[in-house]
Amino acid sequence: MVKRPANIALAALIVAVGVGFFVATVRSGRADSALLFVVLPVGLAAALALTPGRSTHGRVFRLTTIGLLLAAVALHEGAICVVLAAPLVYTVAHVITALVRRFGRNPALRVLLPIPLLLAGVEGVQPDWRIDPDQSVRVSRDVAIDPIMMPALLAAGPQPQEARPLALRVLGVPTPAHVHGTGLDVGDQWMFGYHGSSHGPGGQIVTEVVDAGPQAVTFAIREDSSITGRWVGMRTATLSWRAGAHGGTRVSLRIDYRRGLDPSWYFGPLQDRFMHAGAEHFLNMLSLP
Repeated sequence: MVKRPANIALAALIVAVGVGFFVATVRSGRADSALLFVVLPVGLAAALALTPGRSTHGRVFRLTTIGLLLAAVALHEGAICVVLAAPLVYTVAHVITALVRRFGRNPALRVLLPIPLLLAGVEGVQPDWRIDPDQSVRVSRDVAIDPIMMPALLAAGPQPQEARPLALRVLGVPTPAHVHGTGLDVGDQWMFGYHGSSHGPGGQIVTEVVDAGPQAVTFAIREDSSITGRWVGMRTATLSWRAGAHGGTRVSLRIDYRRGLDPSWYFGPLQDRFMHAGAEHFLNMLSLP
């Protein structure tokens, strides 16, 4: 198939942008990230640019995918956000395309068609234009240990775990690679590090005990420079325990956070699911029997 000059020009532009991001990433000391987050998506985008769409929807799909791939290049590890948003972006693009093809010849409808899209996308444009950005999740687990033994077990602090819940594995959501800190007294701090050193490119989350009781302890987030902070802002976490209904102990973890992505009707349920998986992973890190 003969490539059109426009396709070749678009592919050349994509490669030029990719080279710029590649050089900048390598100079920042992240050559491994450059290969994964720059070379791969740029290569895919350039290949798509050289593959003309045979239909209107085919061209829309191709251009939308190129845009998403280039956004992933710019965001590096934040590409997870692009993956989460991709179904919504594809749906909007193809719905608008179908409506324009169906009603686009009517001048009045041509003016009205963009309005639903604008209304759906206006949430989050301004900080005050958000619907219920503050959310919380709660997970519970029954463990075979006497409640009296829980404070001593929890005070030892969590430990990194290779195994992760399915929701975190599917998108490669990062989890703490190392943890420092012990204790359940007010003022005690736990640090969760992501990638490399504790101050490496993955960042860290630092929590501090702000309230401690005989059956519950509350942590406040004092620092969050982790890569997960790009799409969720965690605020407090409360770990509580009580005697189980059939023996043992019922352990519960509640995390209060601020959703970082909009619109709420799409990203609200998504982030709720991932936060539930993250809370489950934290309980796994406590090595509860």
